[in-house]
Order: sequence, then structure tokens, then C-alpha cells
Amino acid sequence: MSEEGFENDESDYQTLPRARVNQRQRGLGWFLLGGWKILCTSCCEWLAHTCRRKKELKARTVWLGCPEKCEEKYPRNAIKNQKYNIFTFVPGVLYQQFKFFLNLYFLVVACSQFVPHVKIGYLYTYWAPLGFVLAVTMVREAVDEVRRYRRDKEMNSQLYSKLTVRGKVQVKSSDIQVGDLIIVEKNQRIPADMIFLRTSEKNGACFIRTDQLDGETDWKLKVAVACTQRLPALGVSNFHLNSFIYCRFRKEIILLLYKEDTDPVIHESLSIENTLWASTVVASGTVIGVVIYTGKETRSVLNTSHAKNKVGLLDLELNRLTKALFLAQVVLSVVMVALQGFVGPWFRNLFRFTVLFSYIIPISLRVNLDMGKAAYGWMITKDENIPGTVVRTSTIPEELGRLVYLLTDKTGTLTQNEMIFKRLHLGTVSYGTDTMDEIQSHIVHSVVPTDSPPSAPKVRKSVISRIHEAVKAIALCHNVTPVYESRTTVNGETEYTEADQDFSDDNRTYQASSPDEVALVRWTESVGLTLVNRDLTSMQLKTPAGQILTFHILQIFPFTSESKRMGIIVREEATGDITFYMKGADVAMTSIVQYNDWLEEECGNMAREGLRTLVVAKKSLSEEQYQDFENRYNQAKLSIHDRALKVAAVVESLEREMELLCLTGVEDQLQADVRPTLELLRNAGIKIWMLTGDKLETATCIAKSSHLVSRNQNIHIFRPVSNRGEAHLELNSFRRKHDCALVISGDSLEVCLRYYEHEFVELACQCPAVVCCRCSPTQKAQIVRLLQQHTANRTCAIGDGGNDVSMIQAADCGIGIEGKEGKQASLAADFSITQFKHIGRLLMVHGRNSYKRSAALGQFVMHRGLIISTMQAVFSSIFYFASVPLYQGFLMVGYATIYTMFPVFSLVLDQDVKPEMALLYPELYKDLTKGRSLSFKTFFIWVLISVYQGGILMYGALLLFESEFVHVVAISFTALILTELLMVALTIRTWHWLMVVAEFFSLGCYVASLAFLNEYFDLAFITTPAFLWKVSVITVVSCLPLYIIKYLKRKFSPPSYSKLST
Repeated sequence: MSEEGFENDESDYQTLPRARVNQRQRGLGWFLLGGWKILCTSCCEWLAHTCRRKKELKARTVWLGCPEKCEEKYPRNAIKNQKYNIFTFVPGVLYQQFKFFLNLYFLVVACSQFVPHVKIGYLYTYWAPLGFVLAVTMVREAVDEVRRYRRDKEMNSQLYSKLTVRGKVQVKSSDIQVGDLIIVEKNQRIPADMIFLRTSEKNGACFIRTDQLDGETDWKLKVAVACTQRLPALGVSNFHLNSFIYCRFRKEIILLLYKEDTDPVIHESLSIENTLWASTVVASGTVIGVVIYTGKETRSVLNTSHAKNKVGLLDLELNRLTKALFLAQVVLSVVMVALQGFVGPWFRNLFRFTVLFSYIIPISLRVNLDMGKAAYGWMITKDENIPGTVVRTSTIPEELGRLVYLLTDKTGTLTQNEMIFKRLHLGTVSYGTDTMDEIQSHIVHSVVPTDSPPSAPKVRKSVISRIHEAVKAIALCHNVTPVYESRTTVNGETEYTEADQDFSDDNRTYQASSPDEVALVRWTESVGLTLVNRDLTSMQLKTPAGQILTFHILQIFPFTSESKRMGIIVREEATGDITFYMKGADVAMTSIVQYNDWLEEECGNMAREGLRTLVVAKKSLSEEQYQDFENRYNQAKLSIHDRALKVAAVVESLEREMELLCLTGVEDQLQADVRPTLELLRNAGIKIWMLTGDKLETATCIAKSSHLVSRNQNIHIFRPVSNRGEAHLELNSFRRKHDCALVISGDSLEVCLRYYEHEFVELACQCPAVVCCRCSPTQKAQIVRLLQQHTANRTCAIGDGGNDVSMIQAADCGIGIEGKEGKQASLAADFSITQFKHIGRLLMVHGRNSYKRSAALGQFVMHRGLIISTMQAVFSSIFYFASVPLYQGFLMVGYATIYTMFPVFSLVLDQDVKPEMALLYPELYKDLTKGRSLSFKTFFIWVLISVYQGGILMYGALLLFESEFVHVVAISFTALILTELLMVALTIRTWHWLMVVAEFFSLGCYVASLAFLNEYFDLAFITTPAFLWKVSVITVVSCLPLYIIKYLKRKFSPPSYSKLST
């Protein structure tokens, strides 16, 4: 492509976004056409922002054990999850209800009945249904509030030991202040953010469980501050020192502790591993900490994001139809008044007609749909084919039937997050699962005492030593801690097994923040080098011969997402040798290790096999080299400004010309039935996007092995781009590809979205599958929102870890999997499942049924209101346009409840195809995304049916009655009830025994109630044959044509599902 062509295309691209923005002139027309609304909204938002402005967290100095020395007032350490208080409960609940058009409409209608000139019928016919809906809502909210209050009270009332000058004092969690010295026992919740000063554990460290904070199930190792841990046995006098902590609050907390009562002065720099976060639980020993942040300023509260209230597409569609009905109601009322000739107080008559036709919008619509949603949730929970499924958001089950995009995590969602060591590559030789016994024998030979005669040739020995070095590096370079079941003595202290070196294999489990590291350490154990003990300063390995090798830990550099590597410096006790081991991703390690010609190629080969690769290297250090490094490192750690940058610079000075030891490959196995499930979803017309933090090669391999990308599809790997020009050229290259899957990295995605957002999303949406690798949690949520904005289609996000929560909360429908990464995603999701394969049945069966049933139920409830409003309109027009109700009192209440409620609600049991058929033919799901079950077309058909039936019922009753008006009411109302029951039968596609019971029960209730309705009916007339034949004729004329039309339609134009059923 020529430079000129590029420049021309570039300018065209630049004008595209601008061309889409219509710059309106802000004049009077703009103000009248909606500008006032925008201005009001902006003012309200500014006011709310000003009122809710968060207090800026400044640097603070916290004196140990002296909260009274604090310079400013800090928030109380009380947990408060309540939405309302005693004064705001009623107004708050009412606001939440009446912000919806439907409920506000009924409140206005009900209030109008207090005005004598507008009153029509009895007050209870309007207030009883509205009161019932509000009462149910208020009771539900009150129960939830009471539960929240009790949970909060229980948490705030937990007692902790506080160290004071008078000794230990019991204090409630809510009364803890910044600067307090708090003792937290084993299995006790940490009440506030604290600095870890001391522990009862001999190694000066403890484990904490963070599953309540971040959802991760592994234990985290926390380290006590060295100078306070070295103090003598516990005593109050030891902690009331002239000491303070200086904290600066930024993106990360920078802490510094000075201890000024000693000579010389001790300056102790603190890091993240010296902190104990609120809402975590102490898993080992007893800890003492000083409180630095309380209440609203704790990490757990600051990280809490309130999930948006999700509203289903079906609810929005019904809301639009409700507004259309309201418009029809107003037009009908105006027509009635116009036909009167606008005589007399016509405005009052207009309002009376509006109230009279208020049944066009039935209040039972909201009640029936909410009850239906609850029923669908119960059915999903009780489905034996998807055990363990939990419905956490009961308001959007219909969304499961309208999905177009599924955005899925990889690790733990498509894969099991169960790592198995598969490959060790030394450059010249590679070992797989079938040759691991060779490594085991090499390890046995390599640890033979040095005075024994050599038993192998020189060349062979060099391979053995290389294998031994590689396995030793893997066994030492990690953050894994072996944990043994604690045995307690009579004194209650933990008995350690260090004295007799009795490290039982059966009793040992490994704890680490990464399952990859656990897999590596388990593998070294299987080949003969076992990690048996670890504390802050040392770790011990056991050889196949039972010999214990002790290594002192001098420094450890933890893994971060920026560095993509971790390192450790150890000194072997037996020889005194100092070695710097490092492992990390190939992209980070390639520039660190010595030149080689095999690493890049083998990394690519392993990635194509779907293996997660780690490069392991080492560097031997002399005592002088290490001492020089340690001095520079400690100096950098004491910096307050740019500490992280200075520390990283010192560490990087060591990371040069390291000896490459080996390349490891770990496999993350696919979840059960992932391939058929993805195939099912693809056939259902759902586009699947995989968003993962893993590297490009591994993500591409998993996409192929899981059949996310089908065999006959090409893959376009989006080249790394860093600026606008590169992004433009790569997008043009991608535009020329057709029907190929896209693989793109998070960095390139960010560049494309910055300059060509609309163009990129438009191209990506045409792809059958998209894989985004190296994605951050924020990017995952951003992609979800982009699809929602640019396509207006429904999105679903599925994941299993804490890093998927933002994506799950942003999607229209969030599904969480209870996996090895914890329950955070599961708890934040709308639906929780135990395996990925369950999503097929959840969408194809339950999603389909929920949408179809709610669409039928909603339209039928509207039909029920339209038919009686049509009868009222016919009645009023015949009787000189009088605004007099046709049916009064109990007849209207009974019509919407006991006479028709059960048969209409039984539609939630209806199904067009059997579950097996829906799973066998997922193509049926495509029709649902078009929204044909509930549209203006189907709604208009129901309106025509209602007008036809209402007209027949009313005119028929007026034609056939003989003498008294009360006969008209009896004939028309009875025919109306029978018509509704027959219409339910006409709508049902698959009969359930409960539907039959509901039909006959409702009919029985009506017949039985006739004996008590002498106020409305002439009982003598009801028992005559004339009444029966007149009702029968009217009912047949109103329903028979519809039955004939349905039969002909099924015969000559059957729906797709009926073809499969036959």
C-alpha cells in the first residue's frame, strides 16, 4: 500500500466518527425538544456528586497503642449494609416502586377515586390490588432489611482483645479505632485494616484466608514486622513504644515504620506482606496488629462496587407496550367525549372515561410476571440435569433466551484450572509424561555421596547434573508452603515436626497463590526432590535417600503482572553457595537469559500443544556481589518517593546474563463436555468471545482444542500495534479476510479502541469467534459494554474467578462457575452453575421456556384487560356515551383473581418443544433472538382478538337479553369467563395436568360463587335453559373462529418447532 493511499485512507477514517455526531445548535428549539431535560439531569448529577463527594484520603501518622494522638477524626469501624433506616424505609420503598410507569399510573388512578366527581365504583376495586402489590413488596424489603441489620449487628458486636496500659480489654468490633493494638485469634475475622506486628507462630508469619475478600480459596502468607516480632514474650509494655507508622494513600499503600525509643534509631520499611486486611480470617496462630484504616476506609469497602440493577429486555418491551396501551386508553376516552359533543363538564367526563378504561393496563401484569419469574427460578434450581445451579437474580430468567454474545473466561471456565506437569525441556533433550521415570533415576544418581566411585560416563554425568540443577531450581524458586495437620500439645501450643524431621507425605498439603506453582512442586516431589518445610528464612528439601537439604532464603521477589516473573536468592547451608533463581514468562525471560537458539522455538511448540510455559534460569553470586546488592536493595526499600521504581532498578541489575536451565510445560485440562457445549451454542447462533489473561499462543491453542474455532475456519492473528498508523494498516488487512476467527492481545485492542472503536467492533462482530488474550479485568468489562452499545444485542458473561466479576456484572446476564479460584464470581453472578456444560441446558431449555412463557403470559394478561375494556366501550357507546361502569365491585376483583388467575398463570408450565428436542435442534434458539414471540405485530393481533371478542360478547348479550338490564350483566359476564378459559386452552401448546386442574377449579369457583352474587345477578334467570343457550351461543361465536384460524395456520403454515414435534 502506497504512502499516499495510506494518508488518504487515514483522513477518511478520521472523518468517520465526526460524521456520526450531529452537532445541534443549542437554540430555543433544542431547549423545547428535550434540552431542558438534559440540563435538569446535568444539574441533578452535579448536585448529587457535590453532596456525595468522597473525602480525599491523605497521608497519616498512626501512633502504636495511642489512638488519642490521632490528628484528625477517622470513620467508625461499623459495618453497615442496610439500604434504609427507620425514617427512609417507607419513602425509599415507595420511590423504588413508583419510578416505574405501570405502578405510578395505578397510584394516580386509585387516588382519583377520592374525588367524588371522578369516582367510579367502589374504592376497594382500585386500592385492593395496588395495596396487595405494595404490601408484598414492603414485607419482602422489610424482611431483607431485618436480615441485613441482624448480620451487621452480629459482625459489629464481635469482641476482640485490645492491648492498653491497663492490660487486655475486651472491645466491640464497631468501637475499634485507628491506632488500637488488637489481638486476633485463629479462625477469627480481622476487624479492620492492620499492620501485622507480632504472631505466636515461631517462624514469624501466619496464613490468612481471603475467600470473603477476593473469592480465592488458597491461603495467603503474611509476615510480621521484623523488629516487633523480635521483642520478648507478649506484654503490654513491649508495644506501648514511642513508635509510629507513616502511611501514604495512593494507588498502593506505601508504609514506613520508625521506632524512636532505641539507640540507634531503627527504620523498618513495610510492604504489602506486612498488612492484614479487614474481612479476612486468620488461619494459623494468634496475631497482634495496629489498626491503620477503619470502616469506610478499609480495602474491602473501597473495593466494593455496587452492581447495577439489571432489567430484562422483555420487561422493557412490555413497558413500551404498556405506554402504547395508555395512549390508546387516552385516545378512546377523547373519542367518547368527542362523540358526546364536548357538552357540559367534558374535562371531568374525560377523566372518568380514562378511569373507566383503566383495565386496558392490568395491574395484575406485574404480579403475574413476578410470580412467573419466581416459578422459572424454582424450575432451574430443581432441574436434576444441572445440579447445584443457583438463581441469584430472579428478575431476568427470560434473558437466558435472548442471548447473542457469550463472553467466556478461559482458565477454570473452559479449562479445569487443574494443572498437570507435562514437559521438561533442557535444550538438547526433552522429557514428557512417558519418560519422567528417567528423570527420577537421574535425580537418584545425582544425590549419591561424592566419595562414591563414578558410575556413569562423563557425557552422561553432565546430563544428570543439568537435570539435577533444573529440578532443584524448580523445587526452590516458588512461593509454595507445605502445610501439615497441626498436632496440639496439652498446653494448647502447636507441636512442630522440625525436631525429629518426621515429614509425613500423607499429612502434607501445599498452599500457594498459583495452581501452576503447586503443580511444579508436586512434580519435583514425584521425581524425588520433596519440599518438606518452609518458613520466612529457610526451606528444606528431602532427597530420595531421605537426606534433608537446607537452604536459607536471603531475598524473594514475588511475581507481578507487570514483571511477569518471580525470583529468589538462597544460600545452601552445606556449601554456603549463594544462587539467584528466577522463573517467568518467555516474553520477560528471553532478554534476561544468555543467548540460545532453541528457547523461542520450543516455547511456540509447547504453546501449540496448549501448555503453559515457564522459563527457569539461575545465576551464582559471590559473597561480595550479594552484599553489594543487599546494601543497594535495602536503601531502595527505605525510599518514600518512587520506591517501586528504585527497587525494580536494583533487582534488574542482577537480571543479566542468567544461565538458562530449562523450559517447563504445564497443561490445564479442558472441562468436561466443553467441545459439544460450544458446538451447541454456535449452532444456536450465539457468537462466543474468549477473554483471557493468558498469552496469545496458549489462548489460540485452547480455542482450537475446545473447538471454539472450528477446524475449517482460518484464524487471523492481529499483529501487535502501538500507534494509530499501525492500527489502521492492520484493520485494513483484517477487513479483507472473510469468515475467520480473530485473535488479538489486550494492548493492541486498547490501541484500536482508542482510535477506531466503531470500525473495530463492526469488524469483530462479523467474526464467528473472537479471542482476546492478555486481557485485564477492566478490559473484559469494557468489551462487554462495547458490544451492548454498538450492537444493541443481549450479552452474557461467564467466568469463575475474582478477575471475572466486573465482566459478569457489566453483562446483561452474568453466569458464575464455582471453581478452584473460589466463589466470588459465583456470588456476583445472576446465575451460578457448577460446570460449563450446564450452560447448554440453561440457555436452550430454561432460557427458551422462560422467554416463551413470559411472552405468552404478558400478552394474555393484556388481552384479559383489553377484552373487558372493549365491552365497556361498546356498553358506553350504546347507552349514550355514559361514563357508567358495566361491572362493579366484586365482579371486577373476581375477574382478575379467582375466576381467571389460575388458568392464566398455568401458562408458565407451557412448552412448545420437549427439552430433549430443544437440545437436539439448537437452531430453534435463533428464532428467539429475533423477539418474534413478543412484538408489536403479535401485540396487534391480540388487540384485534380482544376487540372482536369484546364486541361479540357485549353485542350478543344486548341482542339476546329480553327484559331486564341485570340479564345483560349475567349473560355477558358468564360468557366472558368461559371465553377466557377457552382462550387459555387455545393458547396452550403442551398440556400439563395442573393446567387441567386450574381450568376446572376456576370454573367451579365461578359456578359456586353464583349463589352469593344475588346483588349482581338474577338467580332465578341463571337457572333457566334460556340463560344457558344464550351464554353458549355467544361463547361459541367469540371463540370458534379463532380455533378454526389456529387449525388452518398449523396446517398450512406451521411454526418450525411443530415440524420437529411431528
